[in-house]
Amino acid sequence: MEPTDLLRQVSSAFERLGTEYAVVGSMASSYYGEPRLTNDVDVIADLRLDHVTQLLEAFPATDFYVSESAVRQAVANLGQFNIIHPDSGLKVDVVIAKPSEFDRTRLNRRIRVQPGGTDVDVYFASPEDVILKKMEYYREGGSDKHLRDIAGMLKIRGDKIDRSYIEMWAPKLGVDEIWDLILSQLRSI
Repeated sequence: MEPTDLLRQVSSAFERLGTEYAVVGSMASSYYGEPRLTNDVDVIADLRLDHVTQLLEAFPATDFYVSESAVRQAVANLGQFNIIHPDSGLKVDVVIAKPSEFDRTRLNRRIRVQPGGTDVDVYFASPEDVILKKMEYYREGGSDKHLRDIAGMLKIRGDKIDRSYIEMWAPKLGVDEIWDLILSQLRSI
């Protein structure tokens, strides 16, 4: 199984369930910016408990490892769970959308794309929302890979990035100092 095959299966499963979802994380930042190797697909999804049985059916135990109890716990606690394809080592991290203004907004702003010239039709979070979440991840963990991903997106997308949207959300999410740091570093290049 290739990452695009997994992406196709994930998007098909969520669309059959009728649930909103968006690819986020490094796959999204690579699509919008500079590519980097990743073996996982990060997705935000508005899953409910009544989706669990159908979701498990979409990823049969003969090919995938998905813990039903982990899915149920993630949905109940607005957490996350994994879908693993052991034969390829590929993994999907599914983050349950919270009832927050930001999660609602980023699902509403998602964009339908065909990544890498594939025939896979899938929703990605907007580049601005990917940048905002990358800044949150940087604040939480300090990994420079998030800053590199953001810089790559800003470099490649340039003026196509709605900076006013980021500047509106950055203080609400507590990442305005990180945004200022990123902008100052870009100006010095």
